Amino acid sequence: MTDQKGAVVAGVDAHTDEHHVSVLDAQGRSLGAAAFPTNASGYARLISWLRGHGEVERIGVEAAGLVRALRAEGISVLEVNQPHAHAHQRLGKSDPVDAELAARAALSGTAAAVPKDTGGIVEAIRQLSVARGGALKARTAALQQLDDLIITAPEGLRATLRRPRTLKARAALCLRLRPNEPRLHEPVEAAKLALRSLARRIEHLNEELLELDHRLERLVATAAPRTVALYGVGTQAGSQLLITAGQNIERLRGEAAFAKLCGAAPVQASSGRTTRHRLDFGGDRQANRALHMIAVCRLRHCERTRAYAQRRSADGLNRRERSYAA
Repeated sequence: MTDQKGAVVAGVDAHTDEHHVSVLDAQGRSLGAAAFPTNASGYARLISWLRGHGEVERIGVEAAGLVRALRAEGISVLEVNQPHAHAHQRLGKSDPVDAELAARAALSGTAAAVPKDTGGIVEAIRQLSVARGGALKARTAALQQLDDLIITAPEGLRATLRRPRTLKARAALCLRLRPNEPRLHEPVEAAKLALRSLARRIEHLNEELLELDHRLERLVATAAPRTVALYGVGTQAGSQLLITAGQNIERLRGEAAFAKLCGAAPVQASSGRTTRHRLDFGGDRQANRALHMIAVCRLRHCERTRAYAQRRSADGLNRRERSYAA
């Protein structure tokens, strides 16, 4: 904290409809609290209200839309995590309390992480990845429903539809079903209509996934051509690593910081005469999964990776220890 007169620190408790803001002076005394709507007009009023208390040194916040507005005004922004449960036990739980705790975290230096920049190509990749993930889940659910309906379909229809060995082939067969509309009160005809409906849904989701995969492939190759060129790093893994790192990747201090962010850094678990590490069960689990799949692919097909794993095994490390020794 500088000694400049009038400098203030603020914190924001973010919600869908409004943001609660608390302002502290350099000595940590509360100067005021207020709530503002989550739109452009509300952001402008929030910034004007903050500056009415003095020069804004920094602000702890976690809302992406507000972060963009604050950065556009040249205000330093820090990422603030949820308050510790002990703080809620002492002070209670309310939006103004959470906003003040966020401000105190920014004032004390407890909050030091730089928020992600959501104004570039990585944010576009994140949005398409979210849509792809939803389409993939919907297709999986539709395939499972199709399989369940085939199992419970009347005998003659079930025998016909179970001839193909894969669900994909069974879904293609269900597309050719022609239910008799006037006889939909009969289970056989109703089953035909239901199965065809699911098959059409699966076909539509397949087309959606192909389109999203094509768009993502181009965006990821543009954003990180060297990353996706690495052996074992495909479009999906590359996109997830980009999303985790963020557009402003310089906010990470190095490889160790990124490993910690992905839950791939070893954690001290030593006691007495025992010196050991354990796996980190925190971090971004989707990024951790992406790294795991890259490692699995390289262990199967990359001679250099297999040689490394064998060398670490010779050092006396077991499988779990080798996973974080890399």
